[in-house]
Amino acid sequence: MLDEHLAELYGVKTKILNQAVKRNRKRFPGDFMFQLSFHEVRDLRSQIVTSNAGRGGRRHFPYAFTEQGVAMLSTVLNCERAVQMNIEIMRAFVRLRQILSTNKILAEKFAELERKVESHDEHIRSLFEAIRQLMTPSEPPRRRIGFRREQSK
Repeated sequence: MLDEHLAELYGVKTKILNQAVKRNRKRFPGDFMFQLSFHEVRDLRSQIVTSNAGRGGRRHFPYAFTEQGVAMLSTVLNCERAVQMNIEIMRAFVRLRQILSTNKILAEKFAELERKVESHDEHIRSLFEAIRQLMTPSEPPRRRIGFRREQSK
């Protein structure tokens, strides 16, 4: 995301956001944030109309932030929205750790079940074959063509 969009998201001016980044430059390695090149800015301007640098537009090329950079911004900006986003990020990490823990337990149980099943391979194959046969639709009974004779009493 571009710095100006993130500034809007966090409810601060772009200048304030960029100042916070410059004061905390060590927190933003190349895989968290980078500055767009002249060609990237030119291509961006051709896609969305922006003002000229000579007429009040940007004097510096914009910064682009990756997912990790967006999260790091929430730690360096001093505004209410950034604090709330930082709290939500921390909660998401806790939920992710809980999910991974649950999946690890399930994976262990599945592996244990798999070990138990290996000794019963032939029986299970025959069980699956029986299930497949039950799932295969049988041919409906053929109707006889012609008239039925009634039996006399």
